Amino acid sequence: MNVNDPIGDMLTRIRNAQMRFKSTVRTPASKLRGRVLEVLVAEGYIRGYETVTVDNHAEFEISLKYFDGMPAIKEIKRVSKPGRRVYSPVETLPSVRQGLGVAIVSTSKGVMSDAQARADKVGGEVLCTVF
Repeated sequence: MNVNDPIGDMLTRIRNAQMRFKSTVRTPASKLRGRVLEVLVAEGYIRGYETVTVDNHAEFEISLKYFDGMPAIKEIKRVSKPGRRVYSPVETLPSVRQGLGVAIVSTSKGVMSDAQARADKVGGEVLCTVF
């Protein structure tokens, strides 16, 4: 299937699977999706992910995380979209829910959380916010 917004597609798959309390969800593999998943694992929003091959295509199998029967991710939103890219310098990086959430930023030093981007003093494209 041809997807115009691969990050948005992955976030929607995660959101839909958590609404149905699924333990895992699969999405096509790519380097950018892998880097976003690494940030989600590091921030504790998902248990982990692994690469599996289905019909000669690589896919990520994402293990979702729940706490007391509720999803660890309460809200996940795409910020920068193909039709409207959102860039932010380090001084104006968004703070999600007064620092309780995380914004995932694509910078010149790689994909990282907003806190890491502030520490490295780099801005970039705000891919999504997670709370």
